[in-house]
Amino acid sequence: MSVPRGKLALPELAEMKGRGEKIVMVTAYDAPGARFAEDAGVDIILVGDTAAMVVLGHEGTTVPVTMDEMLFLTRTVARAARHPIVIGDMPFGSFQVSDEKALENAIRFVKEAGADAVKLEGAGPSLSRVRTIVEAGIPVMGHVGLTPQSATMLGGFKTQGKTAEKAQRLVDDALALEDAGSFSVVLEAVPAPVAAEVTRRLSVPTIGIGAGRDCDGQVLVYHDLLGLTEGHLPRFVKRYANLSREIRDALEHYAEEVRAGTFPEDEHTYEMPEEELERFSSKSPSAARPNVQTWLAIINEPTIRSPRPVSDRPLRKRSFP
Repeated sequence: MSVPRGKLALPELAEMKGRGEKIVMVTAYDAPGARFAEDAGVDIILVGDTAAMVVLGHEGTTVPVTMDEMLFLTRTVARAARHPIVIGDMPFGSFQVSDEKALENAIRFVKEAGADAVKLEGAGPSLSRVRTIVEAGIPVMGHVGLTPQSATMLGGFKTQGKTAEKAQRLVDDALALEDAGSFSVVLEAVPAPVAAEVTRRLSVPTIGIGAGRDCDGQVLVYHDLLGLTEGHLPRFVKRYANLSREIRDALEHYAEEVRAGTFPEDEHTYEMPEEELERFSSKSPSAARPNVQTWLAIINEPTIRSPRPVSDRPLRKRSFP
């Protein structure tokens, strides 16, 4: 019997970067997803605010997901993930107000949901949030490039850092996040050469999503890579399965068998000892209870009703304006 691996130590990620070993990160939003990721040997599970779109049904935005919803989802993942590092994604509104509010919500992720670390988007004002949270003893993953919570200000879900000036700003933001104490930085929708430069200059690992192969690790959304998401997908998504078709086929097959009366079959039902069945039948004699055909005959049998006596309706007073 194999002994379960212990929790991956956070400093091991930097050591993996030093050894040139790629870091594998994936999102998950429930216990089954966390178990699958664990069994696959994934290093980091991000309970992403993408849950707003892929789990909670919001269209094209991560903004609506709440702290309470994120805590619930993170809690279910943390229960099932033994080895991977579990990161709670701080939703919109949970850290923008103040350093104190950001710390308060980061503590909730660790204390109430069992997260090992938190992730928050952006640099600039977010730098003081990162410092405050790290100084309290909670590890923080940074996130630059396309930051979905502020996609409207960025002009939509578009590649970031495509001009020399913007590319340099992105590099500076990543360096500032490392200086603020981030143990890793996500680079989303960034030109590959820019991501490669950020990765070269940072001592902490970079995790790419649409940022090329030179990042220290990669992350994809669970539903995207498994083919559970339908419709238009970002260019950086690679589908490793088409589970949406398989799930739909299975549900259609189930519905057909139920309607046809072919499910459940004998192998899906339970029996009882013959002597007990005889005793049960003797206590509930079928002769004493009409069968379906008898009930139908009773219901459909014409009934002769005596006419109701006709009487004048009582006069009612009516008021007029």
